[in-house]
Amino acid sequence: MKKTVLMMVALAFVVYGFAQEAKPEAKANGPVLTFEKNTHDFGDIYQNDKVEHIFKFTNTGNEPLLISNVYGTCGCTAPEWPRQPIHPGAKGEIKVRFDSTGKMGRQNKTVTVISNASNDDATISFVTNILSKTPQH
Repeated sequence: MKKTVLMMVALAFVVYGFAQEAKPEAKANGPVLTFEKNTHDFGDIYQNDKVEHIFKFTNTGNEPLLISNVYGTCGCTAPEWPRQPIHPGAKGEIKVRFDSTGKMGRQNKTVTVISNASNDDATISFVTNILSKTPQH
């Protein structure tokens, strides 16, 4: 008899647990910086070439996103970013220019994005392989 009662109580807890309505995932409070792609490969380029790439992003949060600074790991990388607030659901772009002057071989550069995003500071990066400048190029 005790076993039957215990089994019924245990079964009741299991059924009650499954009957609870699933709670919706909590949406992040504040701005959220979400990049379409946070890496780019320029492939092979030549010494002294200047290349650029646009990193596209969306504010997937529920408050305006403010980007206060964007900086690279060296002076060879020059970023441009929007200075105005990016409203929830709005898209933006960060343009990164790379100057290969004085560089050779494989390069992996990181750019840090400082903002008020609730998902902390972000990083975007690119790689390239710099070939020796040939006389005909």
